Amino acid sequence: MAANDGPKLLWNQENVKDIAESIGIALGDDPLRLLTQDVEYRVGQVIVESLRFMRAANRTTLMVQDIAQALKVLDVEPLYGYESTRPLKYGEASLGPGQPLFYIEDEEVDFEKIINHPLPKVPRDMSFTAHWLAVEGVQPSIPQNPTTAETTSKELLPKGPGAHPALAALAGNDNVSFRPSVKHVLSKELILYFNKIQAAILDDDPDEEKTRLRQAALESVRADAGLHQLLPYFVNFITNQVTHRLDDLFILRQTMELAEAIIENPNNFLDPYASALSAPVLTCLMSRKLGGVDEGTDALQDQYRLRELAASLLGTIARKYSGGNTLLRPKLTRTCLKHFLDPTRSPAVLYGAISGLSAAGGPEAVRVLVLPSMRSFDSAILQPLREKGEASRIEFEALVGAITKAIMTLGGIEVVANGVNGVDLSREGELVTEFLGPIVGQRIARLNNHSLNRAILEVRHLE
Repeated sequence: MAANDGPKLLWNQENVKDIAESIGIALGDDPLRLLTQDVEYRVGQVIVESLRFMRAANRTTLMVQDIAQALKVLDVEPLYGYESTRPLKYGEASLGPGQPLFYIEDEEVDFEKIINHPLPKVPRDMSFTAHWLAVEGVQPSIPQNPTTAETTSKELLPKGPGAHPALAALAGNDNVSFRPSVKHVLSKELILYFNKIQAAILDDDPDEEKTRLRQAALESVRADAGLHQLLPYFVNFITNQVTHRLDDLFILRQTMELAEAIIENPNNFLDPYASALSAPVLTCLMSRKLGGVDEGTDALQDQYRLRELAASLLGTIARKYSGGNTLLRPKLTRTCLKHFLDPTRSPAVLYGAISGLSAAGGPEAVRVLVLPSMRSFDSAILQPLREKGEASRIEFEALVGAITKAIMTLGGIEVVANGVNGVDLSREGELVTEFLGPIVGQRIARLNNHSLNRAILEVRHLE
């Protein structure tokens, strides 16, 4: 009796049980009932949203487009499929009181046409034949046995269910049939467009015409509609280039600009790809080494500019797509904080970590996560870095500037002269310097920003 006390379910529990058993999951009565309730709620939610779109279009027939729009509103990737050219007719039968059964009505067929239709050809009878596969270890040369060339090529094929189809092409078998788990068909125009964008992005020719072509390619990705089918390919392209070309600052910069163009396109639905796109951005932000062996000042500045662009992209991803994925923003902030609090990281990595943390987490993350540990960070990392002298001056200034910029997000732009309105800024500056450490604290104190000083000093009382 206890199992029947819950609400009556319209969705058949046996369907959920069959699907669970098909993937090797055995469900008890209580989990099965709860999962069936959730399935019923989700399906009803999609139907209600679809009906809203149907009524908004002044129609009485529910279309495939209504379902796709409903899935998009519910932050689910729309299904790509084909709608039926002939509307389906549903009939209703009664199995008992209050138990309707809906079914698709069969198409009426004219018996006269079937009777007068010519009969199909009689199928051939089943037959068996035998042949020698091998005689004393030697295959006879008969049509039923494979040739020597076919046998050699099959030995080079990758074995096992996880074998990659590209290995077959390396073995000389370009015509090996491969059926992907999901069929995704792209038009020739989209394939040509994608190849042209790749070629333009990766072309590092400094010629003015090539530069204009790269800018035109980025503008096309930034504004063109109808690129939703290419989104997984663009994300995969960006990930592969960042993974394999960490020694090329030009390629890394171009891929980040491509990611920025994809994000800025208002026609793209990027919510399902936000986590995947944030991975190469984090790599450009906090990778230990970016670029080649050139250690000159210009190369170092280009590296820091790349990290600054990656931090801006990370902040955009965290703000724009955290609604559909509530764990995205905390995950990005936690990753940046982990690198920032690691004293073994290089100054460039620390610069990227604090910039990304400020962009993704916002002022509250800086206030709660960064300020309490600034004094120990000042003594353990900033002071030894400053003592290295001229060799580390650029890295030191960049890191201190990034920390100062992140802390400045806590206050407004108010600047008060010392002693005005009873505010003793010199005393506030001493307290801020004591709390944050001498290096960062003195820079903040020199800003004479009373609201910023007050926001920093309030952190001292947080438990």
